[in-house]
Amino acid sequence: MRAIAVRQFGGPEMLELCDMPEPAVRPGHLRLRTRLAGVNYADIHLREGTYPAPMPCPFIPGNEVLGTGEDGRRFVALGRGGGYAETVSAHKKLTFEVPDSVGDHDAIALMLQGNTAWHLLHTDLRLTAEDTILIPAAAGGVGSLAVQLAKRVGAKVVAMAGTEAKREIATALGADAVVDSSTADGLTERIVDAAGGHVTAALEMTGGDVFHATLNALTPRGRLSVFGAVTGVNGLVPITQLVAGSKSVTGFWLPSLYPSRTHLNESMNALFTAVADGWLKPLRGRSYRLGQARQAHHDLAARLTTGKTVLDLDS
Repeated sequence: MRAIAVRQFGGPEMLELCDMPEPAVRPGHLRLRTRLAGVNYADIHLREGTYPAPMPCPFIPGNEVLGTGEDGRRFVALGRGGGYAETVSAHKKLTFEVPDSVGDHDAIALMLQGNTAWHLLHTDLRLTAEDTILIPAAAGGVGSLAVQLAKRVGAKVVAMAGTEAKREIATALGADAVVDSSTADGLTERIVDAAGGHVTAALEMTGGDVFHATLNALTPRGRLSVFGAVTGVNGLVPITQLVAGSKSVTGFWLPSLYPSRTHLNESMNALFTAVADGWLKPLRGRSYRLGQARQAHHDLAARLTTGKTVLDLDS
């Protein structure tokens, strides 16, 4: 089968298109013929060797796929690598059949990024209609879904994006206000101004100065959920600021939910239903061929993408 291999950590040039043996299907797994493989920041960190749970080289990147089983039924699946390949072995615990009412590109958008957005809002932040929430990268895969999910709850949404085009997308998705996040200088003031001085909940995935600007923008008793640091720069949490403002900072990593299927069943059922009912509309991004994996990684890291970025193995 054709697959993308990473033989040593490094830049996008380490993504090598090659022929590899098909994976053995272990007990409790399904063999899927891959149609779409999601491209995520986690894949970039795995390729660089900076992921919280690194994989030893050589490995096949890709933590989510949409594919067909031997009987032709469509499934989406999560995993630990292996997705950038024509055939995958997916654990049944992390595999979900796609309803006929949900298209391929919508389904793959819901798998990793949709579940992340859903659990950030509902499991971690416990968002309510009384909240004003700050959502970064609002035209991206997680952010675009989080905007819609937060609006469904009834919360006020302040969206951040680095370009005018992306801010227009966020507005079209339902954001009540938008903030230019292209520079961290003055970011706290721009957030507070856009929110009308009232930010009770926030998501953060950039790190460094943006983390601090976001934390500073929270009102007393505000909640911040961190799900990444794409800049690679950690944000040190100032204890005195947390205590003085009664603020809370939590971390979220979707694989922490993998051992039990219960939480993912709840979110996948809710997400599939929301798409079928028409109120949740995943933002379709660019599709790349398998052999264009290097370009896909480059574009995602350079913030040139919007919505769900995929490798299309049928193209």
